[in-house]
Amino acid sequence: MTKKTLLEIFAIVGIFCLAGCAKKSYAQPFKPAAKISSAEEEKFGRVYQKMSGRAKEAICVAEENKAEFLKDLHTMLEEEKTFRADDKSLFFLIDKKHAASSSYVPKDLVSLEKNSLFDLNKAGMKIRPEAYSALNEMAQAALNDGIRLLVSSAYRSYSYQENLFNYWVSVDGLEQAERESARAGTSQHQLGTAVDFGSISDDFDKTQMGQWVYKNAANYGWSLSFPKGYEDVTGYRWECWHFRYIGKNACRFQQKWFGGIQQFMLEFIDCWKSMS
Repeated sequence: MTKKTLLEIFAIVGIFCLAGCAKKSYAQPFKPAAKISSAEEEKFGRVYQKMSGRAKEAICVAEENKAEFLKDLHTMLEEEKTFRADDKSLFFLIDKKHAASSSYVPKDLVSLEKNSLFDLNKAGMKIRPEAYSALNEMAQAALNDGIRLLVSSAYRSYSYQENLFNYWVSVDGLEQAERESARAGTSQHQLGTAVDFGSISDDFDKTQMGQWVYKNAANYGWSLSFPKGYEDVTGYRWECWHFRYIGKNACRFQQKWFGGIQQFMLEFIDCWKSMS
């Protein structure tokens, strides 16, 4: 790629973002940005060009704040190094194109038992330890506001998801099942960091519980995975009940630079790490 081509790319990115994005002010943990190298700027351009059209529209990075974005990105990558090394990252990209193996099982899954903080709609559910701690923290905050959370689904094994997908195919047909259920290996539930809240119905967002979760989940590291109007991005119709634990800082990063869309953030991080 020539220097002229790179300059044209950066100019296009800058012009679009200046026209469509308003600079937001967010509190720490992100540190003040330093001047970026030409190599970092060039890599940003290459990763940006690999993003989908809708992702490019959402990424709110103009020339004037590119250094700040990259500083925040590296903060996230440094945080990822603190995650346990013997399990998949909390930022692991899993979707219709990126899968976990049939043998993958999260480490040290914690059983969800009857407790004083939140309700369960069935026995035998499990989640990863990091998500369990965050769930307890969020549930306590909800209780403080007079809301008791209900957990309806958590970790699902590869075989469980395989059977579930096949069931929905038998009920609704393949095309509809693809919109509402993940094929085995592509479900966030296999990571042990996704939770379905409430009654798993389209009116969850209208309930007091749903409204509280929507307003507060990100403060405890929980991100809505399949937002309304983004089926072409996520591959799934709106699921107002499905939240994935990615951590508080990642939720801030997602909101600050990616229009609040989890998929765009995870795709960018994945592409950045895979690109030399």
